Amino acid sequence: MNRPKPDDYFKDWKQREALAESMIPTIGTLYREKNVVISMYGKPLINRSVIDIMKAHRFVRQVEDNELSEFESFPILEALAKLNLSASRIDLGKLTVKAMASGEPIDADKFVAEELADFVGGDAPLSEPQDVVLYGFGRIGRLVARLLVEKAGSGESLRLRAIVVRKGKAENDLVKRASLLRRDSVHGSFKGTIRIDEDTNTLVVNGNEVRVIYADNPATIDYTDYGINNALIVDNTGVWRDEDGLSQHLKSNGVAKVLLTAPGKGDLKNIVYGINHNDITPDDKIISAASCTTNAIVPVLKALNEKYGIIHGHVETVHSYTNDQNLIDNYHKGERRGRAASLNMVITETGAAKAVAKALPELKGKLTGNAIRVPTPNVSMAILNLQLGQETTVEEINEYMRNIALHSPMAQQIDYTNSPEVVSSDFVGSRHACVFDAKATIVDGKSAVLYLWYDNEFGYSCQVVRCLEKVAGAEYLSYPAN
Repeated sequence: MNRPKPDDYFKDWKQREALAESMIPTIGTLYREKNVVISMYGKPLINRSVIDIMKAHRFVRQVEDNELSEFESFPILEALAKLNLSASRIDLGKLTVKAMASGEPIDADKFVAEELADFVGGDAPLSEPQDVVLYGFGRIGRLVARLLVEKAGSGESLRLRAIVVRKGKAENDLVKRASLLRRDSVHGSFKGTIRIDEDTNTLVVNGNEVRVIYADNPATIDYTDYGINNALIVDNTGVWRDEDGLSQHLKSNGVAKVLLTAPGKGDLKNIVYGINHNDITPDDKIISAASCTTNAIVPVLKALNEKYGIIHGHVETVHSYTNDQNLIDNYHKGERRGRAASLNMVITETGAAKAVAKALPELKGKLTGNAIRVPTPNVSMAILNLQLGQETTVEEINEYMRNIALHSPMAQQIDYTNSPEVVSSDFVGSRHACVFDAKATIVDGKSAVLYLWYDNEFGYSCQVVRCLEKVAGAEYLSYPAN
């Protein structure tokens, strides 16, 4: 039920603050002991501060226009903790909002037991931990490492076992690798501890022993020498993007499958999690997680095509500069990319528009695309200029996208904002493939221009990890069901 607005906001805040503080050990215990991940409308609550938890509640009040607070969610969380839950992903916010729907007081224990009856006493999604190896340790590799460590939970799911890099010229190579993982100018410091064991060439990251393997050729490593078996290799170097090149990994002992963190060439499956991830079969040895831009635009294009139909359109990407560009003017094999990334807007190509067809074949030949690299280090924007199959309005399309973002199977991929003040830096750390900016929507009959923000590093890395879980078969019960 909805509470009336408080007479004393300060007193109300202090009471809710105390409840949020009390939630932290319960959320942590569920995660560590049972691998139960608690979220609030898609925002993970694990290892979050009191203020983070309170802000997550505030977000729900804004987007759902209700009075959800810690007073309502705390008893629901307590009831959750009493159950013998199997490994799962539970959205506390949506569970609580459903409990509030009647407008009457409820028995929290009875409600939760009925809603989560199928979540009690089940088997773990994997019979044993799945070894994961990161081949390359650049921007995406280090963020995927952070996510894998964060999601280690009880240790029964994906487990980061090693990273493979070329030996640097510095004698303290291992120290430098650890430092790059520990500190990040864009994403902040690593939330945890990193210990260096030079005797075994290992980084101990929040208790996870991660071997650093030096190699120049993916086909020459015997992973079983390091106790690694049946491993999933995440190739984030971008050096090889076709089946022949990536098949080199499969020649190494201890390797089972390969996931590429770049658009795949040829007949490789390009997977946008949340859209065509069910195309992954147990027989697939090599797949691609597509590009950050493809991941950002495909979910929204799918939603719009299903409701309105897309006749044709153009995708313009305003993309942060990447490591492929030069800091100052210098030779580059690509057109314009040799000019200083930190000083210029640089027009370049993007394959994202064509790549859409690999995830959404019904849009083949309907989209064009281009990109402008801009002097920001992270967070990009995709502008969709679309001719729809039927007329609509700004209000209708925004409400439709709000519901898709909050209450559809694509809720992990699409986030929603209606703030008139947000700018790119506000989306650093977003875990969604994109964030739909409702305030920027333009509609004129069948013509629509839509603006999508996306953290082209972290948001994309989250999509990569979701693909990894699918490849490994580590699929969890989710509330609400996807």
